[in-house]
Amino acid sequence: MYLGKTVEELHELLVSKKVTPLELTKEAIEALKKEETNAIETICEKEALEFAATLVEPEVDNLFWGIPYVAKDNFSTKDILTTASSEILKDYVPVYDATVITKLKEAKAVLIAKSTLDELAMGGTGTTGHKGTTYNPYDPTHTYKIGGSSCGSASLTAQGIVPFALGSDTGDSVRKPASYAGLVGFKPTWGRISRYGLFPFAPSLDHVAYFTRSVKDSAALLEVLAGEDLAHDATCSVKPVEKYTEGLTGDLKGKKIARIKEIDESVKDKVILEGLDKVQKALEEAGATVEEVNFDQKLLAAVYPAYMIISCAEATSNNANLDGIKFGPRVGEASSYQDVMMNARTNGFSELIRRRFVIGSYSLFKANQEELFLRAQKVRRLIVNKTNEILSQYDAILTPCGGIVRNPFASNSDDVSDRLDIHTIIVENHLGIGNFGGFPSISVPMGLDNGFPFACNIMTKVFTEKETLNIAYAIEKKLGLKNLSTMEVK
Repeated sequence: MYLGKTVEELHELLVSKKVTPLELTKEAIEALKKEETNAIETICEKEALEFAATLVEPEVDNLFWGIPYVAKDNFSTKDILTTASSEILKDYVPVYDATVITKLKEAKAVLIAKSTLDELAMGGTGTTGHKGTTYNPYDPTHTYKIGGSSCGSASLTAQGIVPFALGSDTGDSVRKPASYAGLVGFKPTWGRISRYGLFPFAPSLDHVAYFTRSVKDSAALLEVLAGEDLAHDATCSVKPVEKYTEGLTGDLKGKKIARIKEIDESVKDKVILEGLDKVQKALEEAGATVEEVNFDQKLLAAVYPAYMIISCAEATSNNANLDGIKFGPRVGEASSYQDVMMNARTNGFSELIRRRFVIGSYSLFKANQEELFLRAQKVRRLIVNKTNEILSQYDAILTPCGGIVRNPFASNSDDVSDRLDIHTIIVENHLGIGNFGGFPSISVPMGLDNGFPFACNIMTKVFTEKETLNIAYAIEKKLGLKNLSTMEVK
């Protein structure tokens, strides 16, 4: 049995020829066929086995040689069904690979499946994909959420089937599921990884992100995925790719880390607060100074509404091509192109997506732009300015990933129609700050409560991924919560 191991551990086995890429791939695919969380859109069995069979002589210096992985189904994969978990794209087969898929193929990693998501990556519950709800593997009763939108990738990594999985993060879509699934969820700086081939939700907020079960694996994966791609993505950074793994010392001497008073005060679950205190102690033992700072509560409360207006507006524009003509099936009889579009979009999108498109369209109406869209952008700038002000005095900001350890399906769906109190709005949506400013942000496990994992989040200045990863590494090293999976907990 080779499941439940990290990339680093599997690499050692592959190099020593104790296992082959083909054997790993077969075992992972068999596990996929038995998984019970509804986390899979497509199993790439034929393609994976054929590719794995070509990998014969181990590449000692290539950590990802022969390693199986899964990708969220909003990454374009050539000749492989790519649906974004939406009915309107249920038959779409791309003619090109996303840049990150190409880079992993060049690194000889083996794509074994495409994973479920909230439809078109909108939503945070793991419940709105066209195949239904994706469940948390830590909860066999199917009572609690794994979160979204990168729910399938989180579940399959948490089950130990693959050691890493690709996701996308627009507000907290990797970091929040990582918390509920006991994983390391990393969102590097906006533009650090090319977004070419990632289906756009809100491009000014979208980040390529991913799940691993150790910080070292996360650092190593960034070395593969980062880098300029100006031929395909004009927003991709041209900064040189660093050796992120070489920065993992766990030494935080002289580092200053901030805890935001208003966010901590919004947490109602004492287990989360106790976990944060343990993390603070671990950071101090590693040499850091941790201090409390203030963040205007009105700005924190404005993160969620500003995010909803901006993201819905961008999504409305980005998905206008899903019209039943360029993309999507023809539904029913139609006497005009307007009828074709009406039928396709009415039948091809869920209620949540249609609602968000209405919000986006309303916000973009000329009469409403000043009051809604432009005001939301101004609020975004104020929030980013305040965050930069804190990060000019501190090396990082420490926060919880959320306010509760377990999030039941019976609770609010975290869509805009919900009625949430001010404290819930702040603590459950503050991770969006990282997307507003494009800051690197990582979630790392900080505890288990009756078998359920929960995490903290570290955010640093833009393009300081070495700093982000090393602080996360220090936490992981001190707390010992590395390579968590349901295989271990059970």
